[in-house]
Amino acid sequence: MKLLIYFLRFIHVFIEFLVFYLVLAFALPLITISKEINQPKEVEVFILTNGVHTDIVVPVKNNLFNWNKKIEYTGIADSSYKYLAMGWGDKGFYLDTPTWAELKTSVALKAAFGINSTAIHATYYKQMKINERCKNMWLSNNQYNRLIHYISNSFKTNKNGEFIKVITDVHYGDTDAFYEAKGRYNLFKTCNTWANNALYACGQKCCFWTPLDKGIFMKY
Repeated sequence: MKLLIYFLRFIHVFIEFLVFYLVLAFALPLITISKEINQPKEVEVFILTNGVHTDIVVPVKNNLFNWNKKIEYTGIADSSYKYLAMGWGDKGFYLDTPTWAELKTSVALKAAFGINSTAIHATYYKQMKINERCKNMWLSNNQYNRLIHYISNSFKTNKNGEFIKVITDVHYGDTDAFYEAKGRYNLFKTCNTWANNALYACGQKCCFWTPLDKGIFMKY
């Protein structure tokens, strides 16, 4: 009898937590953090979604930074690729779930409760096409330097300061690779939270908090 009571209490607490989380997930994205005003338009960057996950897209190189020195073209692209998309997320999701149809309950639970380590998925593109899944914005040089710092600081590095590549045969295409990342993914720190924080770091319009890509893209 006691076991049943404990079980019912657990279910009750779980449902309350789920309702609380859903309220936050839908309400807090409605709060907008405004972009910094009166900034020169010097560097074009993009946000890109696959319908679930948000990437930050930057120029491969300009007068401020050359990402190719950190994430090499070799084996995945060449110099005709002008843009680099980067997204942070749960390594188990990235490597063990090529499609949502292949999502395993164990992977989802590990991600939700921060058990797995994280990775950054980096993908090279030749061009960006602005549409409902890809939006552009212009940053000042100062803002872009802050974005560089935010993204770079999300990577794990070796003793030489180099990004650590994940050794895997898993790829989503011909121009992508995975790198070890800092931090733990969980219900309150998702791939989209990371992207939203990137926008905040460089003074762009973003959500107070959002676990979903919809929160970000409704601002654009």
